[in-house]
Amino acid sequence: MRIEKAVSVSTATASTGSSGSTSTRGSRLASIAVASALFMEFLDSTALSTALPTLSVAFGTDPVHLKLALTSYILALAVLAPASGWIADRYGPRRVFMGAMGVFLLGSVLCGFSQSLAQLVLFRTVQGLGGALMTPVGRLIVVNAAPREKLVSAMSWFTMPALMGPLLGPPLAGFILGVADWPWIFFINVPVGLLGMWAVARFVPALRQPDPGPFDKKGFALAVVAITTLMGAAETLGIGLVPWPAQLGITVVALGAVGAYVRHALRTPRPVLDLRLFRVPTFRASMVGGALVRIGLGATPFLLPLLFQVGLGWGPLEAGLVTIGTGMGAFACKPVAPALIRRVGFRKTLVASNLLTAALTAVPAFFRAGTPIPFIIGTLIFSGFMRSLQFTATNTVAYADLPRESVSNASTVAVVTQQMALSVGISFGGLMLHVARGGGDVRLTPDRFLLPFLAIGLVSSLAGPLFRRLPPDAGAHIGGRSAARG
Repeated sequence: MRIEKAVSVSTATASTGSSGSTSTRGSRLASIAVASALFMEFLDSTALSTALPTLSVAFGTDPVHLKLALTSYILALAVLAPASGWIADRYGPRRVFMGAMGVFLLGSVLCGFSQSLAQLVLFRTVQGLGGALMTPVGRLIVVNAAPREKLVSAMSWFTMPALMGPLLGPPLAGFILGVADWPWIFFINVPVGLLGMWAVARFVPALRQPDPGPFDKKGFALAVVAITTLMGAAETLGIGLVPWPAQLGITVVALGAVGAYVRHALRTPRPVLDLRLFRVPTFRASMVGGALVRIGLGATPFLLPLLFQVGLGWGPLEAGLVTIGTGMGAFACKPVAPALIRRVGFRKTLVASNLLTAALTAVPAFFRAGTPIPFIIGTLIFSGFMRSLQFTATNTVAYADLPRESVSNASTVAVVTQQMALSVGISFGGLMLHVARGGGDVRLTPDRFLLPFLAIGLVSSLAGPLFRRLPPDAGAHIGGRSAARG
């Protein structure tokens, strides 16, 4: 069945089958339970970003090279994520989700015992293997548990508790680094993760998934090679970590693997990553446009701590307290996002929020020692609000025109696309910073951050034209807004 023809049947079934208050409450509890489990993942990432300058001293390495501790996690996540949809369908989303949480907790403990950057990168990879199943399977649980007309609200509840991670991560890292040592940034995940596992076991139903059929082994192998080499090429581009002939070779292998996978996916009935989903305009706009914005999102947590702690000379706690402005803005947006989208529609929301998000992403380029602290905090709060609105709309509209049977694969494609974009963002931010200081070990003064922040703001703005191509009534049936008002 063609995806486009299945839309009306899927939507009608969802709308008539589970519209009561009981199903709404159940989907909300499932969303919060899954999000509470994902809380530790967000907490861990934001706390680690704040601790990068401290880790640089502890391991005796260049701060720019510490981006490996961030990208290794994302690489592991992106590599295993293509198999997440099949694994969830085969063994059950709840069981897979809880198993993934156990792997993440194991990786967290090992990270705390790291004695070098190499060990930290290795154990962050273990964390990423758990996160590779947590993120897409969590979204799958939420999308399948929610009535279609309540999807915006369910996604908002799903993401709102997870925003507490970015809100609490920076000041928590600053506090830990002030009274203890950096390993406790990872050890704190243990009680948080155990509480999340209890919530999932208590509130998430054992969803029954359709038979996924045989696993696409060839497609998975090609996808792994393509993702690994693409991200490897992005990570090493222009910073001298590997000789240029090796880098050229990696790029050639990456492009060849991408081409081979595309041919395979279009000829295989059930590919591990179904590229045919990109034929749906709303899904395509969400993935491509969202990826461009996430390049800025990926680079910012890497660049801001370096700007504040190295460029401006702030302490970890001071930098962490200021950085929570982004989390505060994002948290404030979640209760109003569904009503705002319902009022103006997905297209207008995406276009306007992208314009403001791109501009606000670039503003830290002008932070200097004399910049008023209230202005910095206000900028970060407003930036967090607009990013949250952007991603609530982007993540939800992706499923607007997809049938229920495509949700699992769509969630997998979404996670791979998003994580690769975040990794590219970190690498791109590091490259721009490397270029700005002339490719050497020049001190990271505030003016060196001008180019990186302007560059990621420009890249984020490229999503605007893609969102403008959407029809005015895009996603009207899931946003609670009639097509007539579109």
